[in-house]
Amino acid sequence: MSNYAVIVEGGGQRRVKEGEVIDIDLIDGGEAQVGKKISFDKVLLISGGEGGSAKVGTPFLAGASVAAEVVEPLVKGDKLVVQYFQAKKGSRNRTGHRQKYTRVKVTGIKG
Repeated sequence: MSNYAVIVEGGGQRRVKEGEVIDIDLIDGGEAQVGKKISFDKVLLISGGEGGSAKVGTPFLAGASVAAEVVEPLVKGDKLVVQYFQAKKGSRNRTGHRQKYTRVKVTGIKG
């Protein structure tokens, strides 16, 4: 039975399954304890599994939540290189950015 949920996290929507490890926005400034429990209450959809019917919220499902626990408190994402260039002006700028995340494991889907 492949049960999944669609949650709102970090300004976007995410499809998550139980047992899946995902990177979310930084929690507690990267100081979260390993094993800390987290709950996502903004659940948009929960699948019905094999042959079941899905529950869809308007916009959120009442009483539904997705539980997770912290695996790694601070993870750095891929480096993004930003280049700024103006032709014929002699203006060039190149900077990099690495976003910081918290890695969590989805432990349960309720609803």
